[in-house]
Amino acid sequence: MKIAILSPVAWRTPPRKYGPWEQVASNIAEGMVEQGLDVTLFATGDSFTKGKLVSVCKQPYAEDSNVDAKVAECLHISCLMEDADQFDLIHNNFDFLPLSYSRLIKTPMVTTIHGFSSPKILPVYKKYSSTGNYVSISNSDRSPELDYIATVYNGINADEFIFSHESSEYLLFFGRIHPEKGVYESIQIAKQSKRKLIISGLIQDQEYFDLKVKPSIDDNDIVYIGNSGPDERNKLLGGAFALLHPISFEEPFGLSVAEAMFCGTPVIAFNRGAMSELIHDGRTGFLVNTIEEAVEAVKNIKLIDRKYCREWANSRFSRQKMIEGYLQVYQQILF
Repeated sequence: MKIAILSPVAWRTPPRKYGPWEQVASNIAEGMVEQGLDVTLFATGDSFTKGKLVSVCKQPYAEDSNVDAKVAECLHISCLMEDADQFDLIHNNFDFLPLSYSRLIKTPMVTTIHGFSSPKILPVYKKYSSTGNYVSISNSDRSPELDYIATVYNGINADEFIFSHESSEYLLFFGRIHPEKGVYESIQIAKQSKRKLIISGLIQDQEYFDLKVKPSIDDNDIVYIGNSGPDERNKLLGGAFALLHPISFEEPFGLSVAEAMFCGTPVIAFNRGAMSELIHDGRTGFLVNTIEEAVEAVKNIKLIDRKYCREWANSRFSRQKMIEGYLQVYQQILF
């Protein structure tokens, strides 16, 4: 079976630091190679894979200001579509734009919907719903206006996350610095819990960071350490007393939540989006609705078995589990 995996080109695949869609595309590609499939990854030129790599964009546009994002995306997607007949199946991890090619080629396409950036993109998904072979990454992220072939949870390579039996005393925020991700709320939870908070993530909203986050940073109780790569991520997640995830939007998945549990670290999250699918409430962390409830949950973190956090994550969010899910999808489409 010859499979083309289409990854975005904002970041490298896999990403050096931030880049969740690129990370999942990489996990799919490498997992399928291990299953013996003939895999071609379409990604940036600095990406790496055990399969074949095809690229027209040498550098990720989010890392090189000289690259025009729209031009890069146009050339990248058309590169695959013009050679579509070389593949048995295309696995699109690049949102809605590739769908506009899908009726111009004979090769079937499966599209993983990694969330909806805006209701304004729904018309494209609706137009191709009957032929798009859509996969949702959580049941909560399904649109009632679309048809889906399956839900396949994002899968993580467990070997990349070191289990930690013991934790330090700090709380951790790990994710985009953006109002919807709850950095300010994490600061309030930490202050009321009288615990140190370490903040790590890409600043996506500079004004929000300057007004709501930066004033609390004192490099002692509230610490911002920037955007962390894989090595720092392991240490941060594994050493945390708990990961705080007080989101204010319907998050479609939340890779950091699963990654924390792979390290044995419990998660305290606002009960929105896919959080009830990721977190076993009371066993791998706590689902809460307010800052006050989160503060109370911090007091109960020591009741959580860190070993069970790892076991739970591995049973539901491993790369192998994801690959099994997508292989079933591929077979359903092709056979």
